[in-house]
Amino acid sequence: MAEYEFTLKFHLPDASVDPEQYMGALAEAGCDDAVVGIGQPGRLALDFTRASSTAFDAIFSAVTAVKAAIPGAELVEASPDFVGLTDVAHLVGCTRQNIRKLMLVNAATFPAAVHDGSQAIWPLRPVLEWFCQTQKRTIDPRLIEVSEATMKVNVARQARRFGGARLAKEVEGFFA
Repeated sequence: MAEYEFTLKFHLPDASVDPEQYMGALAEAGCDDAVVGIGQPGRLALDFTRASSTAFDAIFSAVTAVKAAIPGAELVEASPDFVGLTDVAHLVGCTRQNIRKLMLVNAATFPAAVHDGSQAIWPLRPVLEWFCQTQKRTIDPRLIEVSEATMKVNVARQARRFGGARLAKEVEGFFA
């Protein structure tokens, strides 16, 4: 058993309901290992530190518990998944400037951003893998495992939302 840290964000079934009313149900459903954020109307974020045999099992059990406590809650995002330079710097223990320099000097091998703009965003899993392989950095294996699990959860959620198997069939040869 290992402890995994991750965040789950949910859209609540009724945005007019005070999210505080769900606290007891969340605790009863087994979410007492999460810090709950209720700042945005109609949304709920839970920062978990959950013990489990795998990161995916930890995330799956947390999603299941939240949905049991709040019927109709819809998972919006699992993180860490997408990160900016500041996030990467924090996670690997460097300054943002150091990460930016590494990215620029190693432009040919640094993972491609999924969004380039004033704030570029990368999928965390390939960035961590890059640091392990090219920079010989030791990254907490639980972070690597969580980043892979959250990436898969988010991809599956998006595929389901936008057409599931039909979408997969439509784009089948696109990335070949």
